[in-house]
Amino acid sequence: MANSWPGTHNGPPNSNNWDGTPQNNPSPAPALGFRRPFTLAEVLPYTPFSAIAPFDSSVLPSPSIGSASPAPPLTDLVPTVDFESLNQEATNQTTSRLLQQTVSQVQRLLERGNIPEYKFKTGPRATSSPSPAKHSSLAAGLSPFTKMVHDSTSIPFRYPTPDTPTPAANNHPNVITTPVPTKQKLSTKPVVKKEPGQGRKLSTIPAATPGPSASPVISANQQAHGSNKARFEIVLPTKKELKQQAGLANIKSHHSSDVIPGAPPTPTAPPNPVYHSQYQPQAQQQPQVQHQPQAPQQHQVQQQPQVRHQPQIQPQQQAQQHPQYQAALPPLHSAEATPASRTVTPPKRAESQSTPGSQKPAIAIELPKAKAFNKSEFMVVADEPEEPLNLSLKKRKHGDIDGDDIYGESLDLRQRADAALHELRVFLHNAFQAENAALARRQGNDMVILVSENEATLTAAAQTKAQALLGKAISLNCFRKVPLEELLHLSRLSEGALKLAETLEIKVDETWVAADVEQWLGQLPGLEMAIRAGRTSLRIMCGGRQEKQLYKQGTIEHCLDLFKRIIDGIVIPIAELRAAPGANELFKTLAHNKKKIVALFNDCQKLFAMMATLISSIDTSDTVTNTLEFTASRLIFMETAHAEKDSVIDTQKFDGLRLVAMDMLSQIFLLNPEQRKGIFSEILSSLEKLPLGKRARTFKLVDGTSIQPVSALIMRLVQTSAGKVDDKGRGKGNTLATEEDGAEGPRRLPQSFSIQDEDHGASQHRIAIQELDDVSEALIKTATNSASDVVQFIVSRALKSTKSGDTPYRNLLDMFVEDFAVCLDNPDWPAAELLLRIFMHLMFQLIDNDKQSVTAKNMALELLGSMGAAISKLRGHVRKGASTLDTQDSDGLGLFLSDLATSALELKSRPEQMVAWTGPYRATLEHLESRFSEDPHLASAISFLVSDWANKICKTYDDYEDDVAERDHELGRLAYRLREMIHDRQWLSREYTFKAISQSYARLCYSITLLRSPLCEAFNTILNILLNSMASDQPTVRSKSLKSVNQVLETDPSILDGDSVVVQLILRCSNDSSTQVRDSALGLIGKCIGMRPALEEQITPTVVERFNDAGHGVRKRAMKLSKDIYLRNNNRTLRSTIANGLLHRIQDPEESVRELARQVIEEIWFAPFHNGQTSAASKISLADHVSLMVQTVNRGNVVSVLDKVLQALLAPSNKTARAPLEVCRKLVESMFDLVDNADLEDSTKPSGKDVLQVLMIFAKAEASLFTFEQLRLLRPYITSIRSNEDPAVTKAVVVIYRRVLPQLSSAHSQFLTEVRGELMPTVSTVSRPLMNEVMACLWIISGLLETSEHMARLAASSLKNMQALHARSRAQPLDVRAMRQFERYSLIVGMAGKHFNLDSHLDFINKMLRTNGSSVSKLMVDLVVPFAASSFHMDVRKAALDSVGLVCQAWPRNYVSANVYTTFQHVFDEQVPGLEAMVLRSFKEFLFTEEKRSEEASEAPAINGAKPAEKKRELTVIGGTNYDDVASATTHRFLKEIVRIATASQDGHAFLAVEVLASINRQGLVHPKETGVTFITLETSSNPRISELAFLEHKALHAKHETVVEREYVKAVQSAFAYQRDIVKDPRGATAKEGVFTPKLHLLVEVLKISKSKNRQKFLEKFCAQLDFDISKLELSEAIPPHVSYARFITENLAFFEYLTVGEVHCIVSAMEKLVTSTGANVAQAIESDVFQLRMDVLEEQQPQYVMGPDGQPVQVPSQPQPEAPKVDLERLRRLTAGSMILLALWEARTYLRRLYSMGTASRRENKVKMQSKDLSKPPVKAQGVTGDKLWEELGNIGNSLMDRERMMQTCKAFVELMNIDKEFLVQDEDELEGEDMVGTPPSGAEDDEEPTERKRGRKRKSDGGGGTPGKKKRGRSSSQGAPRKRGRPRKVQPSEGGEGGEEGDWF
Repeated sequence: MANSWPGTHNGPPNSNNWDGTPQNNPSPAPALGFRRPFTLAEVLPYTPFSAIAPFDSSVLPSPSIGSASPAPPLTDLVPTVDFESLNQEATNQTTSRLLQQTVSQVQRLLERGNIPEYKFKTGPRATSSPSPAKHSSLAAGLSPFTKMVHDSTSIPFRYPTPDTPTPAANNHPNVITTPVPTKQKLSTKPVVKKEPGQGRKLSTIPAATPGPSASPVISANQQAHGSNKARFEIVLPTKKELKQQAGLANIKSHHSSDVIPGAPPTPTAPPNPVYHSQYQPQAQQQPQVQHQPQAPQQHQVQQQPQVRHQPQIQPQQQAQQHPQYQAALPPLHSAEATPASRTVTPPKRAESQSTPGSQKPAIAIELPKAKAFNKSEFMVVADEPEEPLNLSLKKRKHGDIDGDDIYGESLDLRQRADAALHELRVFLHNAFQAENAALARRQGNDMVILVSENEATLTAAAQTKAQALLGKAISLNCFRKVPLEELLHLSRLSEGALKLAETLEIKVDETWVAADVEQWLGQLPGLEMAIRAGRTSLRIMCGGRQEKQLYKQGTIEHCLDLFKRIIDGIVIPIAELRAAPGANELFKTLAHNKKKIVALFNDCQKLFAMMATLISSIDTSDTVTNTLEFTASRLIFMETAHAEKDSVIDTQKFDGLRLVAMDMLSQIFLLNPEQRKGIFSEILSSLEKLPLGKRARTFKLVDGTSIQPVSALIMRLVQTSAGKVDDKGRGKGNTLATEEDGAEGPRRLPQSFSIQDEDHGASQHRIAIQELDDVSEALIKTATNSASDVVQFIVSRALKSTKSGDTPYRNLLDMFVEDFAVCLDNPDWPAAELLLRIFMHLMFQLIDNDKQSVTAKNMALELLGSMGAAISKLRGHVRKGASTLDTQDSDGLGLFLSDLATSALELKSRPEQMVAWTGPYRATLEHLESRFSEDPHLASAISFLVSDWANKICKTYDDYEDDVAERDHELGRLAYRLREMIHDRQWLSREYTFKAISQSYARLCYSITLLRSPLCEAFNTILNILLNSMASDQPTVRSKSLKSVNQVLETDPSILDGDSVVVQLILRCSNDSSTQVRDSALGLIGKCIGMRPALEEQITPTVVERFNDAGHGVRKRAMKLSKDIYLRNNNRTLRSTIANGLLHRIQDPEESVRELARQVIEEIWFAPFHNGQTSAASKISLADHVSLMVQTVNRGNVVSVLDKVLQALLAPSNKTARAPLEVCRKLVESMFDLVDNADLEDSTKPSGKDVLQVLMIFAKAEASLFTFEQLRLLRPYITSIRSNEDPAVTKAVVVIYRRVLPQLSSAHSQFLTEVRGELMPTVSTVSRPLMNEVMACLWIISGLLETSEHMARLAASSLKNMQALHARSRAQPLDVRAMRQFERYSLIVGMAGKHFNLDSHLDFINKMLRTNGSSVSKLMVDLVVPFAASSFHMDVRKAALDSVGLVCQAWPRNYVSANVYTTFQHVFDEQVPGLEAMVLRSFKEFLFTEEKRSEEASEAPAINGAKPAEKKRELTVIGGTNYDDVASATTHRFLKEIVRIATASQDGHAFLAVEVLASINRQGLVHPKETGVTFITLETSSNPRISELAFLEHKALHAKHETVVEREYVKAVQSAFAYQRDIVKDPRGATAKEGVFTPKLHLLVEVLKISKSKNRQKFLEKFCAQLDFDISKLELSEAIPPHVSYARFITENLAFFEYLTVGEVHCIVSAMEKLVTSTGANVAQAIESDVFQLRMDVLEEQQPQYVMGPDGQPVQVPSQPQPEAPKVDLERLRRLTAGSMILLALWEARTYLRRLYSMGTASRRENKVKMQSKDLSKPPVKAQGVTGDKLWEELGNIGNSLMDRERMMQTCKAFVELMNIDKEFLVQDEDELEGEDMVGTPPSGAEDDEEPTERKRGRKRKSDGGGGTPGKKKRGRSSSQGAPRKRGRPRKVQPSEGGEGGEEGDWF
């Protein structure tokens, strides 16, 4: 670099002993080596170029040092005004931002990496020594700014000198000098961090003669060093290095060196190699430097003359330039050293070391005293770092360095260009020679073939080589040197092939056979040659030559025609050819020659690409442009095969052609702004041709993801819209051309711009911003309009289609949004944000518009969810990227971006930072620019980003209301720069440099800019809309919002953190009235728990609550979710809650739910212990599990349920029962350890009482789980039975004994005898439930001991005592004591009869009782039955019936005994609930036993274990058991009584009867129709136990006997109404709870879902027909007629049913309308004639009469007064009113259904057409905002219409108006259509019931006759007209606003 000192522009004379002093007046020095510049020959041996051969003198320019013109002074390089301004600021010591930036730029220029460094060999050295000279500081005489740069800049420099020994330091014998490395990296643990952009300054002078004369120099050095703010780091040698240094030659004296700041260092010898290998020695002499004062926090080193210190930068200056480093200054640690950098602080020597030469080299550390804290030495650091100023530097202009580039073009580029030109010309010469030879010989050769006698053309291979050479010449910028004649000649050589191709028949025909294909294949070489010839011709035109002769319109048209013929005749037919049966031969033949066809497609693709380059290079005609546009559009939207095997060529090959078509369309779009709208229209109109699914996404992005090619095309076109079109022609500006034109320099700006440079823009910032806004606003507006057109078109079409419809726009909308979301954070596609933003605004409008349909709102929510997820994903990417940035990078970019990203995520970033010159926009653009040469399509992205940046700058400037000069000046500079970048895409790369930006940095920078875009800033709004939609009144909207929220949560789970309202809204939706919403909410709850497990405790109660959901799908989802929660969580309370809920689901009505509940219980309670571990930890875990099981059983009524679970789990039929059996044994064993636990307050430890309850359940399930020793442990509880301390414990122990004792053998007889002895005395005292268990145990023990005499004695004694009581009762009634005795005796007898088989002791009993009974059971019954007579007390009768029932359960033949069933019948006749309950209980136990026996028999290999012969005989009995005849006879005998009891109330007594009926139904003991009606009736009960059981039995009946049961449905509906009216006392057809209306017959409809849709519609029609009536037969005995109440019951059910399909809704609505039309016509006619006295003769008499007046105008003749009509009879009026009430209510329900399901108005004909469509099988969608509140209220007040005559008249009038005038089909009056003013004219005629204010006429509904036949009604004329009204054609009827139902006009 040339020196800028005055007078020494080119440095000192070339001497080896220059001392660095400016040579203004150089004194002559002896023995100078050279006084002139070196010549090339002299220098060449010492340069790296000496080995180059051949050598060209142009490689190195002649040196200009000392001989050429001096370098330009500084005033020529920088404007004087700017330089003086900088000097002024430096003088005033004001550090403005501009001053800092300028200093930083200069420092960047002075860095070693930016300065060429040549290494020359050392030349001959002069032997004479230079004379001493007086040295002065280099800083003397510098300008203030120059001195500031000098003081703050340090440049390491090594002076190339021969190696010399290292001299000693003066006066310091024991201080070792440390070498300074040539290039030292920053230490990982630096003492003081090196400032970015600053080097280290090392100033030395040659060694002076040692002696006293050195002192002044040292003093001067100290003064100079005191003002020097630079510093350098000194390597701290290790101990080993010090020892090695001490072994050097004896050093007796050391001389100090004088240091002059700024001077080049004196050559020094390399130090001893004991130093670190990283540091290369540089100098003999080390500078003696002194340390500047530091902050008090740092260790201070006293300034001693003998100690060298490391200079430090003042904290103030350091913080000003880089405030982020102020806090990073650690204290100096003398002992700290790292391998990369060691800092030495030479210590103060001890006094004992002062003797010279007497001590070894050493280093000491001197710790100074801490100075007082000086606040002025520190400054405040900003909260956020400023933008890094040293990333971007302005490039030097060529003119700044002696005109042109002093180095010239590089050798490589020039040689390559010359070689390419030479090669091209040689080829052309050879080609022309070959042409001459071919024409002369009339024969082709390798390069040329003849197309005619006088015309030749290049071969295909020659054309390929010519194109390659032409392209190379064009790229190396030597194409302009090719002679024009040769290019024209080459063009003529290509024309022959094009003409030859015109004669070829190349079109592929589907009718071709193999021979035709072979003939066609023979023409492909000629076609290939023509294609390449066309490419050659077009390549010449794309070279940028100015000669017009090269651009022949005819050649372009030939190439275009050839391309069009290939596309139409070959490409499209072959691409559309499929492997169909009719095209098999052609397809196979072409597929066999696939390689040749693919080669042709590749050539065609290259020709197409060349045409795209052509239209960007030259102006073409509209014909060419339009043809290429049409062809490109056709190729883009052409459908390819679904599978590769169905196409001749691979779809990927065709995709390449499609991508070129996209490039072509983009070029046309860019270069022809007037055609842009048409191009968009063509693209949008062709969208429906696009394929769907995975095969649609074939466009690969940089990151590997794929999108639709059309999505990429739309984004590219939108981005192109934001670029400026070059007015000067093609090839420049925003085009896809790759040719660089940077050498031409910046274009001249239009004269309209007043701002001409950056400084002008800074000073006139307002004008600069305005000029930028004028340019950028128009570009952004154009892009926005283009994007808006695309989005609105897609959304409008999508609103009219469905995902499963015929048009694909709904699916395409989803795909486009997904594609744009994928590209959102990709800087290559900035238009994605704009498109998504417009989509977002349109979706907001759909959500806010209350008139939009539910489908539209669902679509909007779905898309907003996708966009919200994309934004959330972007935020997560920025958050993660910012946290991983390297904030310690030297340029400060990482720290700046990290801080900016953090503030942008919080929407707190300052706008000026977002648009900063070295901010994220600039980094993104630099990354795109660096890739532009590889991907020219990035031009559109660059243009869009620049325009967006400019727009943000203008907005930032406008948003600030205050005036801050520095900020406004910077924005003004930015405005000028961005305006230049918009007008010239290459301006930025030509004017400025920037550090290299990696892909990750660029993506992060672009993402940061997106965070402050309108789309991302609306993230909270999107989230709020999704959350608010969760509370919508539409179930589908709520469900869709949940799914959309799920998308957002998956990308950003942090939304759930804290007290999130999202969780509360989700929990609220889980209790929604809609099953779909609840199911979606549970799915989302599962996702939330998976993302945030801490939410489990909060959410689990809600999940468990859903176990009882009405929808079985919701119940199953909740159970699956609870299983995951259970297995993850160790909270015992939470686990117990889940297990308790699951156990209750074992009794679920749905089989699949029951099975799932059993499976889940097994997986969570037993499967975890299958491994069989016996470790201590396993035992502890098992004990905890036992505690959990006990807690669960104790908290809920799950004893019977757990019993069923264990039975199913341990059943022998279960193949996997072995592992659960072992687990259960372990559990039982563990529970016995807890049996003795007393009841404690500690809830964590189960009590023995609760443990016994669980053991009882296990014993019922499987007795083999217990051992004899465990039974012995329970013996004490048997002993305490008589004390009756705890009945629950006693019962549990007895039940365990009852279940387990049969497993014991007679070997334990002693134990069994003792147990029997303890149980026998308790018989007289225990309660009835415990008696049942005790008697069973006694009989089991008797069997094991093989003795039953004790039992026979017990039974016989009880019977004898009963005999005595019966004898006493004949004389007098039993007293209370006797009755109590009878109750105990009867209980003992009943239990003995149930559990004992005493027939072997019959003789003993007969003898004891003195009877002659045939069996013990018969004897018991005959003795007890007399006590059931009505003469006994009620308690005695109950005890007798209970005892008889117990005996009959075990001995069912007694049921058919005359004395038994007559007694039972007498009980039923009395209808005493207490006695009936005893009989029903007996029936229930008997039937349940028979049911269980039947199930076991069906599973056994032989019925009852019988032999085959017996098995056959048993099968003759219904059911296969001995007692089925008894069950059947008993059931038929008492069925009517059981049904009566079941339907007479809703209490427990009725439920007992329902249980008996259910068992009868399950066993099939009666015909289905006998119980079906009863179950349907009981389904409507308000008792959930009754309704649930009835529903299960009804469902089972319907599944087995649908045809039989459905015949009874009409009768069942009538029975259900009577049941609701008389028993439930609620005759309404539905129940209302919290705004939700549930029809009473909803369970009936639920059962009907099993049937086909046709059967359901048939039922609905029959159901609706129940409303029909005969007006003359209506019963009026009650205040509200019975049929009116029944009609309301049916109507409300029909209105609130949940219909499965659209067809069902149409069916019921049609049935309602038909009923109103047919029956209503007769009722309306009767009302008109009987109530309103309207007759046709009366109407004719009331017609006005007219006569002609004197003026010729008609005058009305006054009519005769009519006599007053007699009043209708009250009963007749009441009857007509009742009929009107029924039909009005039905019509209201019909209207409600039409509004609810958005059926609108449609004629009957249209309805029939619709019912044939496939949409009728879809589920109906409810309209938003339609509720049943109004209908419910109106039907509730239906009884008020019969209160008085006036109300009855009003009801009749309302019905007549309904029949005559359809208010939903109002049309304008004909007079209004004709323009006549009829306002205020009173209406006339009863039939023409018009409202005078609206002047609207309704269509007539009234029929002329009965039977419901529709007919037309003659309309009366208005009395206001004197002449007949003109007949006019009415206007088209428009449906009423709001879509309220509407009528089918031609129906009536």
